[in-house]
Amino acid sequence: MFKEFSGKSVFGGIAIGKICIYRKQDNLVKRQKIDDPEVEIARFDKAREDAKEQLQKLHDKALTEVGEANAMVFEVHQMMLDDLDYVESVQNIIRTQQVNAEFATATTGDNFSEMFASMDDDYMRERAADVKDISNRVVAILSGNEGGGFNATEPSILLAEDLAPSETVQLDKSMVLSFVTHLGSTNSHTAILARTMNIPALIGIDFPEDADGHMGIVDGFEGKFFIDPSDELLAEYQAKLDKQLEKQRLLQELKGKENVTLDGTKVNLYANIGSVKDVADVLKNDAGGIGLFRSEFLYLESSTYPTEEEQFKAYKTVAENMAGKKVIIRTLDIGADKQVDYFDLGKEDNPALGYRAIRICLDRIDIFKTQLRALYRASYYGKISIMFPMIISVDEVKKIKEIVAEVKKELDEQKIPYGEVETGIMIETPAAVWMSEELAKEVDFFSIGTNDLTQYTLAIDRQNPKLDAINDTHHPAILKSIETTIKNGHKGGAWVGICGELGADPTLTETFLRMGVDELSVSPSRILAVRDVIRKLDLSK
Repeated sequence: MFKEFSGKSVFGGIAIGKICIYRKQDNLVKRQKIDDPEVEIARFDKAREDAKEQLQKLHDKALTEVGEANAMVFEVHQMMLDDLDYVESVQNIIRTQQVNAEFATATTGDNFSEMFASMDDDYMRERAADVKDISNRVVAILSGNEGGGFNATEPSILLAEDLAPSETVQLDKSMVLSFVTHLGSTNSHTAILARTMNIPALIGIDFPEDADGHMGIVDGFEGKFFIDPSDELLAEYQAKLDKQLEKQRLLQELKGKENVTLDGTKVNLYANIGSVKDVADVLKNDAGGIGLFRSEFLYLESSTYPTEEEQFKAYKTVAENMAGKKVIIRTLDIGADKQVDYFDLGKEDNPALGYRAIRICLDRIDIFKTQLRALYRASYYGKISIMFPMIISVDEVKKIKEIVAEVKKELDEQKIPYGEVETGIMIETPAAVWMSEELAKEVDFFSIGTNDLTQYTLAIDRQNPKLDAINDTHHPAILKSIETTIKNGHKGGAWVGICGELGADPTLTETFLRMGVDELSVSPSRILAVRDVIRKLDLSK
């Protein structure tokens, strides 16, 4: 039956297709007394074999998409499922306590996880999350709750209550036509992903649970969502979709053209990415380089700390694929809304103002140095630049430079080659704006992160949908901060780019160019649209 809903658009566009609801797995385990332990042990053994088959498929998929190093975690999980101590623990609990296989598996997972977490050895501590993960997988199979997640068999409109960053990174993006969520905000990571993928997205839609499998239409321009549309409405929106696709086709004619205004002003136009796989979109959309590689997604995609070798391979792959074009990699930026269980960050009353980004790296220097070693090693294979997020002081930058010097010294002593690396910082706090002239003397470049700069300047939690109405990215204070940063950066000898979502706002392109910005970094799908705007401007008037 036809239904229409109104919500808030976080990215425009039209999508038409089947609806698929993202369901979070519910693995609440109940203790149940059983009559025959051997039957439960047989159930456990069968579920364990099924889990290993699943993990093998995940390994094969990861191998082609993210490389051998990142796929290795699935091999480790398969081996853990065959660990004799683990298997015997489950069997022993079933036999001695006369309980169901689900409860015995969950209990073993909790026990082993606590045991690993309490060990002194870093490697063994990191196994705590792995054993919890394999236990949850077996429990899901035993309890029939494998249907969690996004299980579309064709490109579909994804409906969800909300999506965490760790959930979005695991999606098969080739199957997503659009995002529609009940919760979330216009600045959530789901919204950023939608912009990266160039697909429409809506929030604030109170969709019915029985919508799964029905036909849907998403209107990202008007903030509307339709279930089971009439033939007339379907035809109307198909015509709009055809027009949208034709506009995208015309933009393809801008490939290979310069990012230069009618009066001859040039600007570098780079792309923002979140994973190695996104490089294909960067090249497809003819970006001049990568202005922001969000390295934290290597951590979000993993169940434990990515090793130096795993990170090195990812950075090296990106650098080589970009064939000499600039690749700016942001160091680890987790905390706030990007939580990673194995970091054990703890609960904070004000996480956006808390223990995050460079604050974690300067506190947990071993994690920071591991990433820096990987980055510098990879710089030998391409044009890598490194930037550091959430900076508020010159002292922080000087401390970073000391650690970088230590890393380079170690690599020199080990005779490991590395390239010439530009270093820069994110300008995303008012403190960094007002210290920008001094900071520019310490680094090669600035990249203005307008998402967080807006949040901190306006004192607005960008994850709170109640504040969307006053979350004004065009606020005079934001524009003055950007102008001040560009002016002070140039005075101090640094070039200045913008990598936040505001960089792709066509209504501000001329403003930024008149301010003297050197580079704009946007979602790959926005490259050609921004190039189109740039080439129509005449700054001499």
